[in-house]
Amino acid sequence: MNVPGELLYSKDHEWVQLTGTIARIGITDFAQDALGDVVFVQAPTLGASVTSGDSISEVESTKSVSDIYAPVTGVVSAVNVALDTDPSLINSDPYGQGWICDIEVAANFDAAHLLSASAYSEFVAG
Repeated sequence: MNVPGELLYSKDHEWVQLTGTIARIGITDFAQDALGDVVFVQAPTLGASVTSGDSISEVESTKSVSDIYAPVTGVVSAVNVALDTDPSLINSDPYGQGWICDIEVAANFDAAHLLSASAYSEFVAG
């Protein structure tokens, strides 16, 4: 299982890459592996205000449909349109080309509820 050390993680199996006030969001390698072959991704609504813990998207695989939850509070500032034509990018490159959206984080953003790579690895193992 690939768990890049520079990212933060939610207990709902999303990853977060913080760059200034922008949080790039995707699902973890563990999550994409559990889902199986991803066949459709419902993109979050561009410009939507989201609250940490809210469902913002759905990923459909050959096994099931799963909600994607916002790991941060803010406004959706970008969506990965490449997933419209190639949703399998989530399987082949979950931490790169398979990202789902960018969220401009709220001014009062606190990352305390997010997990480090080692804490996330322990979470999925236990």
